[in-house]
Amino acid sequence: MRNEQAIIHASSSASQSAFKGLVRPVLVSAAFFMVVTGIVYPLATTGVANILFPDQANGSLIVKDGKAVGSRQIGQYFTKPEYFHGRPSATSGTDPSDPSKTIDQPYNAALSGASNQGAISKKLLDAVAERTKAYRQENGLALDAPVPVDAVTASASGLDPDISIANARLQAERVAKARGLTTEAVLQLVDQNTTDRQFGILSDPRVNVLNLNLALDAAVPARPAAQ
Repeated sequence: MRNEQAIIHASSSASQSAFKGLVRPVLVSAAFFMVVTGIVYPLATTGVANILFPDQANGSLIVKDGKAVGSRQIGQYFTKPEYFHGRPSATSGTDPSDPSKTIDQPYNAALSGASNQGAISKKLLDAVAERTKAYRQENGLALDAPVPVDAVTASASGLDPDISIANARLQAERVAKARGLTTEAVLQLVDQNTTDRQFGILSDPRVNVLNLNLALDAAVPARPAAQ
């Protein structure tokens, strides 16, 4: 009996000793990785990014008259005829009249996302058909005129800042008429604000909507709304 008790006591002591031996390295390891991954790594990557890519690291901000008016990476919602319009956006936001509900809120950067509707979704197909009809009407196109796909479909983020060159060129006449400019002058601004393929092979040539609209305002200020 005494031998058994001695064995049990020895086994218990050994377990406690092993546990105590593990506590220190576990705590040290946890603290080390917390400091490295939670402090050192973020500070290092932020510092390197600010040195190598200062503009991108600080949000790719567009500054006008000393004030940030937007970012080249986040689209804005333009609806007036004198401005180029971005892609449709499926983002939503809280209903001001009822916080328990959400409403459509295009280009809501605080709630990026897509509609998540499938390619054969009736709701999506109806939305695309409606957008196509509206696009043709507002740009003075024929009822059967081809429409760029980016003009009638939302991006995955709902915040796409760019449109295709085809989309921009089809909007040029409407913008020119609203601004009192020639279509050729507006198309020249489109060309000046077109970004080519990255490295010559990635993505498609595109036009940043905010940059283009700011260039329009610089050329001919938007007409004030009628009182």
